[in-house]
Amino acid sequence: MPLPPFKDPSLLHRALTHRSFLNEHPEVFEDNERLEFLGDAVLDFVVGALLYHRLPEMKEGRLTRLRSSLVRTEQLAAFATQLGVGEQMRLGKGEEDNGGRQRPSLLCGTFEAIIGAYYIDSGIDAAREYVEALFQPVLANLLSDRSDNDAKSRLQEWAQAECGQTPRYVIVDKHGPDHEREFTAQVHIGDEPMGAGSGRNKRAAQQAAALEALSKLGLA
Repeated sequence: MPLPPFKDPSLLHRALTHRSFLNEHPEVFEDNERLEFLGDAVLDFVVGALLYHRLPEMKEGRLTRLRSSLVRTEQLAAFATQLGVGEQMRLGKGEEDNGGRQRPSLLCGTFEAIIGAYYIDSGIDAAREYVEALFQPVLANLLSDRSDNDAKSRLQEWAQAECGQTPRYVIVDKHGPDHEREFTAQVHIGDEPMGAGSGRNKRAAQQAAALEALSKLGLA
């Protein structure tokens, strides 16, 4: 699937422009941070509406977990990779040398900025159509394998039943500025590390770590 078609290409250029690019190109005046903010809101609304209409019998709690699974950093970064966003991002040399084109937080933020820009360019109906086309296959997979369920709760139930232990989570890394902070969590059962995962807040990182642990155990 290609990037959405823009009537105003300058909006796409701005969506692809990381703030590090401005430091080395004084002729460029705008980065993608405001578009990222807008795109985050558009995605929350469109995905929430999709779930509400597609799953009329589902309770609010599971709808919330599904939405969180669909818009988590890793999933949005995967969409960005699928669309070839990493190769098109406008980054400063330092950011590029540090692996910015593959960094999930940057890919995720740029994807959000593209959605925000497309909303401005073509309106909510076009943005909804594009987002739904991307998200429908992922949603189908989540519904079939139930991996949207609270991974931490599922891992805790297993660990207490099988090992008599409660999983312990440790934040092993955090980096990036406040608006792009990414956390990495590791989950231990007893002294053994069972899984690791990243997210834009501690809870999301812990959920990702629990999901990896469940996958390794054959329970995801």
